[in-house]
Amino acid sequence: MSQPNPYILACDNPSAVLTLLRSDPSIASNQDEHGYSLLHAAASYNHIDLLRALVKEFNVNVNLLDEDAETCLFVTETVEIAKCLVEELGVDYNHKNDEGITAQESIEADGSFPDVAAYLRQVMGLPPAPVQDQVADSLNPAPPLPSNIKVNLGTVSEQEANAGTDQVDPEFKRRIDELAAREDFQSEATQAQLRELVMEAIRGSNVDTQDREVRRRMD
Repeated sequence: MSQPNPYILACDNPSAVLTLLRSDPSIASNQDEHGYSLLHAAASYNHIDLLRALVKEFNVNVNLLDEDAETCLFVTETVEIAKCLVEELGVDYNHKNDEGITAQESIEADGSFPDVAAYLRQVMGLPPAPVQDQVADSLNPAPPLPSNIKVNLGTVSEQEANAGTDQVDPEFKRRIDELAAREDFQSEATQAQLRELVMEAIRGSNVDTQDREVRRRMD
């Protein structure tokens, strides 16, 4: 009977891998044609017990490299595994791969596991990662409307809503309501559209012409 592939077993059956290792400890440090090892598999699939056993029980070098000169820290996807490797098993978190980058730089560049990258930054004594553009945008809201302009988004009665409709252009009111109902109403782009709409109304511009322009931008 052929021996099961330990790398496949490591995906979702770490206990079976441990049973296999105890019957044949020589395979603990084996690597496939790409240098992939059980250590890399255990780290990638978040099997912490298998990871500990490989290093502590079967004496696998925690800094075992694959074909890209990457340790298992490079494929780590959870902070729990990263902490185990760094604080318990002594992986070299300063090691650089063939491209000259560390695991922290590789994981941060990928962007899939920011918590792991943040942990490794802390371990390496690096400053926090730069704030992303979208976060910066949320900290810099759109400029306020002119002081003489006020938009009331509160709930009003039907009588109040209809009051003075003979003096307010219904198309202008409809477009204001349309913008106010948008989920991204507080975004800079929508606020800019609102300010432009109000200012055009104040200047008495043709509503139909402006409506076509606003709709093109929203589309």
